[in-house]
Formats: sequence, structure tokens, C-alpha cells
Amino acid sequence: MTDKDPILLCIAVLGGTGKEGSALAMRWALNGYKVVIGSRDAEKAKQRAVELNQELGGDYLEGMDNQAAATIGNLIVVSVPYAAHKDTLESVKDKLAGKIVVDVTVPLLPPNITTVNVPEGKAAALEARAILGDDVRLVSAFQHVSSSKLKKVNETVDCDVLVCGDDADAKVDVMHLVEAAGMRGVDAGPLVNAVAVEAMGPVLLYINKKYGVKGTGIRITGI
Repeated sequence: MTDKDPILLCIAVLGGTGKEGSALAMRWALNGYKVVIGSRDAEKAKQRAVELNQELGGDYLEGMDNQAAATIGNLIVVSVPYAAHKDTLESVKDKLAGKIVVDVTVPLLPPNITTVNVPEGKAAALEARAILGDDVRLVSAFQHVSSSKLKKVNETVDCDVLVCGDDADAKVDVMHLVEAAGMRGVDAGPLVNAVAVEAMGPVLLYINKKYGVKGTGIRITGI
């Protein structure tokens, strides 16, 4: 599906006004995908789309509220802060049946963002599964990719993306999106493995702070 006809696939990035979501949206748009960015505030999304289109030098992106974006999107990317995760999913739940949903969320607990926070559901992705049910093809990915690297849209990102999910075909489709965004995807197993993958997010943030760097990532060797 996604690798053969990008133009037929509409990617909706919920939380697409944020740094991570915006950068991913730009990369996919430049690689031929139709991309819409969503926000709780439709006007905010529209304005952000205008700003991103100016950066890209063309009419690539469209902005709308999350519900509208989830309705027209064939594949949904959830890129929101953990504090907004539950409310965002519940607000679009009725739009997602049968669709691939990629959860990018890391359950950070500000202000202690360099310390692992294990949420009640063990992982944001597992909490998403509980909210959305089995009709949604849920995949967890992109938690370790820095927006500081992604926003340099013409550069390859020196980072692997660990992809977790229980739907093998959905993981393959997400792998194609990883490649389109300039990275290598690595199948990291079932959705429950997102517990470990998400927990690495605060570890990387700690390393950034400790060594005074930006955008550390993960590279899997030996493949």
C-alpha cells in the first residue's frame, strides 16, 4: 500500500504543529505523500501549515483540527505530549477503525524528563491499545528521533527507528515511512516491547544533557 502509491496515501499527523510532528510531516510531504497536520485548534494547524509550506517553498501541507485530519487520513501518526495522549485518542477514536495508527508518544513526566516514567498502562502504546481497541492497526515508532535532526529535511538522519507492533503488514508499511523520512527501520517485535523502547527516551535525554549534545539516537549494529 504505502510503498507503491504514496500519492494515494494521506498521512494525518495529530499534534503536527509540534516540533517532531512538523518535521516528520515535512519529510513525508517532500517524498510524495499527501500530508495533513492536525491540532486541537484548527486555526493553529492552518497557520502552522502555512509556515511549513513557506519553509518548503511549495504548497505541500494542509492544516485542520484533529478530528477532521483523522477522518481523511488513511494512516494516522499520533505525535502529542503524553499529557494530551489519552484525550487526543479518545477524541478521534471513532475515526480510526481499520486504519494504521503510529504512536510516537513517550510518557515523559515533566519536569523530570531525564528519568524513566513507567505509566499505569506500562507504555503509552499499550494504553493506546486499551483506548482504541483491536480494530485499529497500532504500531509504535519514532520515539528516539530528535526533531533537531528531522527538521534538516534534506539530510539523512543517523539513527535507526525501532518499530513495534502486533500486525506484521502494518509494521512493513510503517517501515516504508521510516525510509521515506530518511532513516532505517528495525523490527523490534510485538507491541508490548514498546515498554522498553519508550523507556529509552528519557535515557537519551539524560545523555544529551550529560554530554552537552543534541539529538542522540540509537543505532542497531550487526544487521
